[in-house]
Amino acid sequence: MKRRKVTAAASVALALAVTATACGGSKNDNGSSGGKKITIGIKFDQPGLGQKTPDGTYTGFDVDVATYVAKQLGYKASDIQWKEAKSADRETMLQRGDVDFIAATYSITPEREKKVDFAGPYLLAHQDVLVRADDNSIKSAKDLNSKKLCSVTGSTSAQNIRDTLAPKAQLQNYGGYSECLTGLENKAIDALTTDDSILAGYAAQSAFKGKFKLAGLKMTNENYGIGVKKGSPLKAKINKALEKMVADKSWQKAVEANFGPANYQYEPAPKIGNVVK
Repeated sequence: MKRRKVTAAASVALALAVTATACGGSKNDNGSSGGKKITIGIKFDQPGLGQKTPDGTYTGFDVDVATYVAKQLGYKASDIQWKEAKSADRETMLQRGDVDFIAATYSITPEREKKVDFAGPYLLAHQDVLVRADDNSIKSAKDLNSKKLCSVTGSTSAQNIRDTLAPKAQLQNYGGYSECLTGLENKAIDALTTDDSILAGYAAQSAFKGKFKLAGLKMTNENYGIGVKKGSPLKAKINKALEKMVADKSWQKAVEANFGPANYQYEPAPKIGNVVK
C-alpha cells in the first residue's frame, strides 16, 4: 500500500513535469531549432523607420537594424516577435521585460539613461523641418518665427520650438504626422518639424514623391540607441553587432534603401558608444 502511494505521487509529479515542459515548448515554439524567440519593440507608424504594413510585414531602417542585430545574437528573422513600442511606453516595456530590446527612434538622453541602458548610437538624427518642394524661404531656425509650423502634440520637437528655436512661430499641434502632412500639402501650414530621419521617411513615400523636401537645418542632435533593461548583458552584445553592421556595409545599405528616395542628407555611421552632444 505504501509503495502504491509513492508510485502515485511520483506519477503525479511526472505528469506535472511533462505538462510544464510542454507549456514551455509551446510558448517558444516557432519551428526553429531550440524553439527560441526574441521580442523586439519598434514603431508601427513611422514610414522609413518602423512601420507595420497592411499585409502584416514590418519595414524601415529600425526594423533592418533590429533584424541584423537579432541575427548576430543567433536568431533568424522568423524567430523575431515584433511589438509596438510607443514613445511613452518604452521605458516601462523594458523594465517589465515585455521586450528584449527596443529600436524605435529612441534618442539617448541622460533622463532615460537613469531608467534603461542603451547600445549604440546607431544613427545621428537632427530636428529639422519638412517644407514643400518649391519653398526656399527657410534657411535657418530664425526664419521659422514668421511661419505657420506644425508638430505633434506633446513632442519634444514642439517644446524645442516654443522654448528656444523659434518662440514666435505660429505653432499648431496636431494629433499625428499624417495630419501635418495634409496641412503642408494644402498650404494650411508652412512646415512640419520633428527628427529629420522621421521626416525623410515620410517624404520618401511614393504618395509624396517630389512634393516635399527637408530644409537641412540640423537644429538639435538626436542619438538613436537600442534600449535594453538596466544592467542587461545584451548591451555589450548589441554594440558588437552594430559595429559589425557598420564594418560590413550593411548599415550603409539599410540607410540608402530606406531614406534614399527622400534625398536625406544623413550623417555617417556614428561611432558606437560615442553620444554626440
